[in-house]
Amino acid sequence: MEPRNLNRSCSRLTALAGLRPIRLHDARHSCATLLTAAGVAPRVLMEILGHSQISMTLDVCPHVTQDTQREAISHRDRLLKR
Repeated sequence: MEPRNLNRSCSRLTALAGLRPIRLHDARHSCATLLTAAGVAPRVLMEILGHSQISMTLDVCPHVTQDTQREAISHRDRLLKR
C-alpha cells in the first residue's frame, strides 16, 4: 500500500470516528509505550518496530508511563527493605 494512501485512510477513519487527527507515527509511539508497559523485552520491541539497532528502540520510542515509574520505585523500595 502506498504510504500516502494509508495516511489518507487513517485520516478518513479518525474523522468518521469523531477523533482528532492522529498521525500513524504517533500510533507507533503509543504501541511502543504500551508494549513496554506490558513488559515486552526491548529486543522483541526492536524487532516489532523494525529497528536495526537496539539503541534506536531504547533512546527514541518508548515513553515511560507514570505507572511504570511507580512500579520501578516500588521494586527499589522492596530491595532496600531487605
